[in-house]
Amino acid sequence: MASAYLGEAVEPRKKSNVKYASMCAILASMASVILGYGIVSLYSVIGSFAGARTSDRIGRRLTVVFAAVIFFVGALLMGFADNYGMLMVGRFVAGVGVGYGGMIAPVYTAEISPAASRGFLTSFPEVFINIGILLGYLSNYAFSRLPLHLGWRVMLAIGAVPSALLALLVFCMPESPRWLVMKGRLADARAVLEKTSATPEEAAERLADIKAAAGIPKDLDGDVVTVPNKERNGSEMQVWKQLLSPTPAVRRILLSAVGLHFFHGAWRGIDE
Repeated sequence: MASAYLGEAVEPRKKSNVKYASMCAILASMASVILGYGIVSLYSVIGSFAGARTSDRIGRRLTVVFAAVIFFVGALLMGFADNYGMLMVGRFVAGVGVGYGGMIAPVYTAEISPAASRGFLTSFPEVFINIGILLGYLSNYAFSRLPLHLGWRVMLAIGAVPSALLALLVFCMPESPRWLVMKGRLADARAVLEKTSATPEEAAERLADIKAAAGIPKDLDGDVVTVPNKERNGSEMQVWKQLLSPTPAVRRILLSAVGLHFFHGAWRGIDE
């Protein structure tokens, strides 16, 4: 009877936690809409590289806001451009925002998702990229009847709308538990994991895995701990060392990852 009672008590909590994690993944993946809406791939490379360091400094959630604000400014610059130079500046700014959004959406989604549904939830950024592409075509069609001097401005400026919406909704999302652990905020990380895990045991296991991956000693525990800088820096340098001078096992993983992204980019380029 006791086990049956416990089973009945745990099941609703599991469903609600998965729903909560799914909502967070959907909100974060909205950043990918701007990637699909604005075809500024060259400039987005800058945002992609800068976004990784930014997300480590200010957090995944604020980086999503940062991406939305950058694209918002870029969209307005393009929409209100009074000369070719200003239009190109707007495209550059929007491209950087696209790079930030394209980088942070899958990272946050993967870090917030429980293991049982991580594969499904990490598909959301790609889904929202295609939604963004669709919205781009629809906006072209919707504003094609406007006068020429006005239609293209509205088409470009309307891209600021999803960015503004995302910047507001993102504050409903919790911070990434991995980033919280990296900052030594173990109590906050534990609270987020308890909201996005099926059981307390799974939350504890995820917290232990994140601490190990972040290079934090097992005996370092508490609500707020001081994480030695050398731990974080050493972990980052170790990653670069593995990429630049990989072992045979890492080399195979690296080639597979690069190959997948290469063909993914080629297919998307042909499609566009």
